[in-house]
Amino acid sequence: MILTKAQYEEIAQCLVSVPPTRQSLRKLKQRFPSQSQATLLSIFSQEYQKHIKRTHAKHHTPEAIESYYQRYLNGVGKNGAAPVLLELANEVDYAPSLMARIILERFLQGHEQTPPSKSVINSMLRDPSQIPDGVLANQVYQCIVNDCCYGPLVDCIKHAIGYEHEVLLRDLLLKKNLSFLDEDQLRAKGYDKTPDFILQVPVAVEGHIIHWIESKASFGDECSHHAYLHGQFWSYWNRFGPGLVIYWYGFIQELDCNRERGILLKASFPTDIVTLCHSTA
Repeated sequence: MILTKAQYEEIAQCLVSVPPTRQSLRKLKQRFPSQSQATLLSIFSQEYQKHIKRTHAKHHTPEAIESYYQRYLNGVGKNGAAPVLLELANEVDYAPSLMARIILERFLQGHEQTPPSKSVINSMLRDPSQIPDGVLANQVYQCIVNDCCYGPLVDCIKHAIGYEHEVLLRDLLLKKNLSFLDEDQLRAKGYDKTPDFILQVPVAVEGHIIHWIESKASFGDECSHHAYLHGQFWSYWNRFGPGLVIYWYGFIQELDCNRERGILLKASFPTDIVTLCHSTA
């Protein structure tokens, strides 16, 4: 799904005042029925992550952490089965999984001789049964399963979706009888930064020569695309020549402005691939 910048901003504006819940996503789908659920979810997640980055610092002051922890203790003291931590996160407009991390770290600091390591915290968030307090374990679990933008569950889903689309791209390349090297093969050859696939025989797409293809199982908004350009795409261009980026959930139309410089954007696998023998693959 390719959106104009104006269309994207209309969707993004609707997200300013809604909480990051599945109910909000359903309302967004009703508001924009012509957009796919996957595209809306990707935009929804990316816009919320921008919001969290803007407000992250205020939730991590010593005063804020202590206030949240005392509110948590008071809440579970009254009713340990109530979703105290989840409701607190929603009230202060912070991601539930990130609020769970704050409270878990504060709890462990008060019960351990040394500050908990990041690996210990991450392990407990992935498996709350490791938390040495049954009430807190349940509270953290509620936050993890109800967070649709952050947390270990979301990370696993994103990883699986990304891998699924890489496999899809591989299958499409094989179906077109195109010879390629994948990321693992390239790293085995000593390359550190590599696209998902390098074509051993370049092809043409819409009149542009393509040497490599990168798969992105997300929507290409301005912020993420510019980060990818400077962190990945131009590096690929410098090493391997011009290439193609597939944003499977769409992108902002105006971002596809570097075609003549060697980076082409598509929202699906191209159907008009031309090989060196000038026949459509």
